[in-house]
Amino acid sequence: MTEPVPETHTHENAPGAARLVTLSDGIYAIAMTLLVINVAVPAHLDDAAFHRALSDALPSLGAFALSFTLIAGFWRDHRRILTALPIETAVVTRLILLGLGLVALLPFPTGLLAAYASQPEAVALYAGAMAAIHAVHATLLLLTQHQVHPSPASSAAMARRRFTAQLGSSVVIFGLSIPLAFVSTEAAMWFWLTLIPAHYILGHYRRRRPHQ
Repeated sequence: MTEPVPETHTHENAPGAARLVTLSDGIYAIAMTLLVINVAVPAHLDDAAFHRALSDALPSLGAFALSFTLIAGFWRDHRRILTALPIETAVVTRLILLGLGLVALLPFPTGLLAAYASQPEAVALYAGAMAAIHAVHATLLLLTQHQVHPSPASSAAMARRRFTAQLGSSVVIFGLSIPLAFVSTEAAMWFWLTLIPAHYILGHYRRRRPHQ
């Protein structure tokens, strides 16, 4: 849902960057694949039990679809952030590894959400994981903004700031849904849909602002 950051300083051919890209792609692929483990229907059921099991699998399918979509977005954002970095520092590398660790963990809160969506702890844990990954990506953009785009007035720099603002809105929305989950789990999950208008408004406002 976030707007892609311009790839103005691709350095994928650098050995360190190539290793990070390969590691990142592998972790994202494994995390996306592991999501489907929670979607299953037992074998050798009679008609009634089969239909009950199929109905019971729907929450797992929904959680799989949600997490797969979000992880795909994280992968896209992460790859474009990573390939745009002109240099690697210890801080940047640690942040990248932290983000990858959180992504690798996502099948766990996804499984909890599918099985216990009515429990506030499950919803809060899922929202916390999503907020943390968005926060890591936003921090990476903030730390490397000047290195990637020395001229703050350039269109690419403004697009990057717009991208950072959208990631920040995701952190806020998922973060606010954590206490909301302890009031109403359904309200907290519906609240996640505000990501769509929030990203649209931020992108639209930031595009129009230079012309005002």
